[in-house]
Amino acid sequence: MEPNTILVVLPHPDDEGIIAGTLIQYAKQGAEITYICLTLGEMGRNLGMPPFANRVTLPEIRRQELHACCGIIGIQQVESWGLMDKTVEFEDQELWIQRIMDKMKELKPSLVLTFYPGHGVHPDHDAAGRMTIEAMRRLSPEERPVVHGIAMTAHAKDLLGPADVVHDVTAYVEQKIRAIQAHKSQFQLLIGNGSFEDPKRLAHYRTERLWTYRFDD
Repeated sequence: MEPNTILVVLPHPDDEGIIAGTLIQYAKQGAEITYICLTLGEMGRNLGMPPFANRVTLPEIRRQELHACCGIIGIQQVESWGLMDKTVEFEDQELWIQRIMDKMKELKPSLVLTFYPGHGVHPDHDAAGRMTIEAMRRLSPEERPVVHGIAMTAHAKDLLGPADVVHDVTAYVEQKIRAIQAHKSQFQLLIGNGSFEDPKRLAHYRTERLWTYRFDD
């Protein structure tokens, strides 16, 4: 059964690009998607290439890029919560856990997408995942939606086992690439020295792997 209401909790504009194909597929199937983006990525290293932003203008530029990307993906509701970039782990965890839990009770999603705690690589990724999982843990098992986590560490497969959710997004890869390209200020950082013309890189973007988080109650 496909999810009909989805909540996405990620810390930065452009994180949604990691699972853009999955989100595009769900949107095309008619799912209602709400995306909570915790920060505006205002401490991002890239200011465009060549630079067209500065520290003052970057937050608003990244907000616009976020909405452009989500428009291409088909995400209907985007919320920017205004936490400070690169310091999510030092925020008032209880406050934000409660806010996430309140949002879950409001939306009653059948699926939540976030980073798998401990496997996000970036401290903000892990903090977002931890807060989201803790919010879900406080719900009764009957209220609790399924959660699929993004795991990016090199040892994720060794510790978590193979991804149990594997999406072939070949049909949506061109739309996914356009969504990623909407983050113009960060685009070169996102793709490194490569190009989408590279068959190996393109093949990488055709598959998205997620891990179901298992609660112990």
